Amino acid sequence: MQSAATPLMPIPGLIDPVPVPRAVTPRADGRTDLLGLSRPQIKGVLEEAGLDVKAAKLRSKQLFHWLYHRGETDFEAMTDLAKPMRGWMAERFVVGRPEVVEAQVSTDGTRKWLLRSDDGQDYEMVFIPDADRGTLCVSSQVGCTLNCRFCHTGTMRLVRNLTPGEIVGQVMLARDALGEWPKGNMGSAAAVQDDEDEDAPQYSPDGRMLTNIVMMGMGEPLYNFEHVRDALKIVMDGDGLALSRRRITLSTSGVIPMMARASEEIGVNLAVSLHAVTKEVRDELVPLNKKYGIEELLAACADYPKASNARRITFEYVMIRDKNDSDDDARELVRLIRKYKLPAKVNLIPFNPWPGTDYECSTPDRIRAFSSIVFEGGISAPVRTPRGRDIMAACGQLKSASEKKSRAEMDRLAAEKQAALG
Repeated sequence: MQSAATPLMPIPGLIDPVPVPRAVTPRADGRTDLLGLSRPQIKGVLEEAGLDVKAAKLRSKQLFHWLYHRGETDFEAMTDLAKPMRGWMAERFVVGRPEVVEAQVSTDGTRKWLLRSDDGQDYEMVFIPDADRGTLCVSSQVGCTLNCRFCHTGTMRLVRNLTPGEIVGQVMLARDALGEWPKGNMGSAAAVQDDEDEDAPQYSPDGRMLTNIVMMGMGEPLYNFEHVRDALKIVMDGDGLALSRRRITLSTSGVIPMMARASEEIGVNLAVSLHAVTKEVRDELVPLNKKYGIEELLAACADYPKASNARRITFEYVMIRDKNDSDDDARELVRLIRKYKLPAKVNLIPFNPWPGTDYECSTPDRIRAFSSIVFEGGISAPVRTPRGRDIMAACGQLKSASEKKSRAEMDRLAAEKQAALG
C-alpha cells in the first residue's frame, strides 16, 4: 500500500471538490491492484493477505520481476509460482493497466492514447518516435493547477493527482503496445495494440523503441511529488523496467521549493518551462511566475545539485508571435543564462495551436533568427520539430476533454487560479 505519512505539498490554484491525495483507487471487486507498488509494498500487501514474512519476501521479489521486467498481467503465466499460489494470487490481486478510451496515430508516427482511470477520470500520454530514440510523454495529474496561457491543459481545472500505478501504468501500456517485453510474456494487456497501426514504427531487435521518458504530459509533476517519485523509482529499478535516470527528464514550471528535493530523491534530468525573459510576459504566460519569479527560479537552477556540463538543464521556450520572440528577448535570454553560469540548453518550441487560443506561432524566419542569436551566445538552442499536431498530441495541446472554451471562460478561470495563488 502507498504510504500517507508524508503530507502532500499544498497546491496553489483552483481545485475541484474531489479528493486530490490518493494512493490507490479502490476496485469494485475488492482485489488489490499491484501495479505501481514497490517490492516492500508488495511484500506488505502479501503479509496482510496472510503470507508469513519469509514467504511474502520471496513472492514479492518474484512478482516484482513478473510485473515490471516481464510485463505480465496473468498470474497463471507466472511459472515459478506453484499452481495453488497462482490461484490464491488471482483471488486477491490484479495487475492492471489504464483503460484505453482512444488510441490515435499521427501522420508523422506520433501516437496518443486517451486513458481512463477506475474512477472515470481521463488523461493522456504520447509516444514520439525518432530515428535514434523513442520518447514517451507521461502525465502526472488529471488536469492542471497552473494556468499557463499558451497551454491547452492549462484551461482545465485540476481534478486530482495520478497515483504511482497510473503513472507507471502509462509506461507499461506503451511497452505493451510496442511489443517490448521479453518474447512469450507480452501480458494480456498487449491487446491494446491497434490493428490500424500498420504504419507505426516497427520494433528493432537491436534495442528498445521506448528509450526515453519525459514528465511533460498533463499536470505539474512537482505538485504530485511523492507519487511521481515513487513511480519513477520503479521505472528506474534495475530489476524491473530498468530505464536509466539519464534517460528521464522531469519538467517543471518552476516549483522552487521542490526542485532540490527532486534532485536528491529522484535524480533525473531537469527541464524548466521558462517561455519568457521579462516579468510582465512570464506573469502572463506562466502565472506561477507571480509566486516564484524568473531571477529566483534561475538561482534555484544554479543550485540544482545534479546540473553539470554533462547533464545540462533544459529551458523550454515556446515561440509565440510578437510576444516573446524578439531579438532583444533572445539577447536577454543569453544574458540571464550567463549571469547565473548555468550549464543549459534551450529548446525552442514552435507554438502549437489549440481551439480557443489567441496566440499565434512565430514565423519560421523569426524562430531561426532567435535561435541564431542564442547559438552565437554560446548556448545550444535547437528548434523542436512539431510532432503530432494533427491529433492534438504536440507540446501544449494535451487535454482530456476536447470542448472549446470561450475567451471569457478562460479569463474567468485564469482569474480564479490567480486569486488562489495570492
